[in-house]
This record gives sequence, structure tokens and C-alpha cells, in this order.
Amino acid sequence: MKKTEQLGSYTLSWEDGVFPLGGDALALGAFSTVKPGWRVCDLGTGSGALLLLLARRAEGLALTGIDIDPLSARIARENLESNGLPGEILTGDLRREPLPAGGFDLVVSNPPYFPVGSGKSGGPARSEEFCTLAELCAAAGRLVKNGGRFSLCHRPERLVDVLCALRAHGLEPKRLKLISHWPGHPPSLLLAEGVKQGKPGLTVEISGNPC
Repeated sequence: MKKTEQLGSYTLSWEDGVFPLGGDALALGAFSTVKPGWRVCDLGTGSGALLLLLARRAEGLALTGIDIDPLSARIARENLESNGLPGEILTGDLRREPLPAGGFDLVVSNPPYFPVGSGKSGGPARSEEFCTLAELCAAAGRLVKNGGRFSLCHRPERLVDVLCALRAHGLEPKRLKLISHWPGHPPSLLLAEGVKQGKPGLTVEISGNPC
């Protein structure tokens, strides 16, 4: 059964078996730094939701997405086409696909949250079975140009892992936002952005509004 969601002037569609649009993607789409004409790559793009969210914020983006799941890649490709957005969606493993090194101004990802063997699971799309956090940051660090940015969302309890993985792969953490879905509750989402070969210095934001 196909589901749809309106994202500004764009319409996002997805089918059963494709990771649905959620608050984490909406928050990341609003948080990520993006400027007109930038080359953008979404790692593990799913339905292509992040590409549409970024396209509604800046004109003339060169959009690329990759997903290991053929169904998700097909849906993302259809979403770009149906909204009249030029771009390329690849089906493959983001750790091995020969995307251009240094070819992007911005790389984004809403990645799996749970390490294999952690005893936690949000389903196959939330397990690091096919791509660990370190592997994701390594791919982003290779793909983004010097001075370019990598933005991702994750769980607050993995904050140290996220910051260490970014720095280990040449992505200096520059922005961090912690989001609580309810007043008085601990943060339930973190958003982080690193700059390739950036200087040390981290800005921290706290918000009660997830998107």
C-alpha cells in the first residue's frame, strides 16, 4: 500500500517495506546546512525524503542518493522524478560504491542507530549489521570536499561515539543539537554536523521542538 506525505511543494511517496518518513528525518532536513547549487549526497537514502526536504530549502541542488535495498532505491528514484527534481539514485553498498571522492558539498544520513549485539533493535533498518557508525563516517569523510559538511541524526546515548567517529575521519564536529520531544524529558534525538578539515570549536543547541 502506497503512502504519501506533502513536504512543501513536493510530494513524498513510499510503499510497505521502505522506511517511513519520521520526525528524525524532518529534524535533520531542517538542521543541515545547505546552500543553492550545492552537490548533496544522502547515504542510505530510503525513500529519498531527506533529498526532498533539502531541495525545498535551497534551489538548484545536485542530488545523489544511495541505498543497499533495491526497493528503497527505486522509490527514491521515483520520488525525484515525480517531483521534477534531477538527480541520481544508486542501488548499492555505500561503503563500496565508487562515488566521487571529494565530490560533494554536503553529505547527510539518517543511519542505523543500534550496534550489532547491543540487545536493542528498531528492526533491520535500524541495525548496524550492514554499516557501522565508523564505516558511515569513513564514507562521508571520503565523499565530502574539504570545507564541506556531513550531517546526521542519532541517539543521544551514542553522542561520544558520534563525535569520535566524525573526528576520526577528518570531520570536525562543529554543530550539535539535542532535541527533547516533551518538556522536562531528557533529549531523545541528537543532530550533529561536522566540517571536513574544520577547526575545533563546537556550537551546542538544545530544543524541545523535534522539527
